[in-house]
Order: sequence, then C-alpha cells, then structure tokens
Amino acid sequence: MGAAQTYQWGCLYPDMVERIVPTCGSAKCSRHNFVFLEGMKAALTADGAWQHGWYDSPPTTGLRAMARVYAGWGFSQAFYRVEEDLKLGFSSLEDFLIAFWEGFFIHKDANNLLALLWTWQYADISDNEVFGGDFDKALAAITCKAYVMPSRTDLYFPPEDNEYEVSKMPNAELRVFESIYGHFASSALNADDVKFQNDAIKDILAS
Repeated sequence: MGAAQTYQWGCLYPDMVERIVPTCGSAKCSRHNFVFLEGMKAALTADGAWQHGWYDSPPTTGLRAMARVYAGWGFSQAFYRVEEDLKLGFSSLEDFLIAFWEGFFIHKDANNLLALLWTWQYADISDNEVFGGDFDKALAAITCKAYVMPSRTDLYFPPEDNEYEVSKMPNAELRVFESIYGHFASSALNADDVKFQNDAIKDILAS
C-alpha cells in the first residue's frame, strides 16, 4: 500500500511534498481489486483453526491457502508461461509456491493480515474531511511533480486505473513498466525493472 500512502501525502500536504513516484498501486482500491482481496480473506478464514480471530495457534492451513491464492495474482500469466520462477532459482513450480509464496505468509499473524487487507480495501485518498469523498478533487490537489508507474501486467493495479488518476493530476506523467513481473515489477527481482525504476527516480529528483 505504499503507492496509496504516497498519493495521500501528495494531496494532503501539497506545500511539503515536492515529488512523488507511486509504483504499482493506486489512489483508491478499485472494485475488482476489492473482490480479489475478498478471495484472499476467504482462503485464510476458511481454516477452522482461525476461530473467528480467537485462535490459540496460527491457522497455518489458511495462511498457506492464502499464499496460493495470491500466487495466481502477484505475477502475470506471461511470468509463469516462460517459467520465470525457475530462472529465479526455484527447482519447480511447487518449490516456488512453497518456498516463495507460502514462505512469505506462513510466519505472519492472521489477524494482522486481515487488518492490512481491510485497510487496502477501503483505501481512498478522498475519504476524509478535506475532500469529503470527492476523488477527482483529491487527485487535483496533488500539485507536485509525479511519475506514476504501473506495471503493464499487474493483475490488480492495471495501468488503466492510473491513466485516469494522471488525467486528473496537474503535474503527473504515466511511466509504465513493460514487464512480465506483474505487481512485482517494482520489486528488486528483475534487473530491467530495477533500471527502469531507478532511471525514473533519478530523472524526477534531477528535475
């Protein structure tokens, strides 16, 4: 949710914030994104050990299920088609699902994850007393220079959402990761993506 926070700083503190580079995120959770997260929540809370949040031991079955649901969304179809997971050093697709995805979620607290998901679902930079739910007004208040950087293959933060945001921001430019890494284009997993992001950051800092 770093991108959402970046947008929030930009609209609430325009006299303080000089530049922003939100990557692979949006200023408001879309309806499709909301539905995706409902699937994540359902996988986690279907574990009987969750006990409606009053668990005595971690609901590991739910955490592993949540990880596997996320695995189909975090990276693109092309990522899996060309077996990019194997190029990252994993021995098989199952190894990737267990070591990368389950390994990421298994040690996290279930209730904390649910709180994060709720925060993500209801993220909206205009949902406050300053803008009163007027999303366009909140975007227009981001007067600083902005490079908005979605990934072409992000399955839950598509560039189309950012195109709308940029159209309402007075000093923003859309710079799209042409990457097969989906939402993870802004991570440090792919050297080409890292260079694209670093070049943009250097560019905006030099402006």
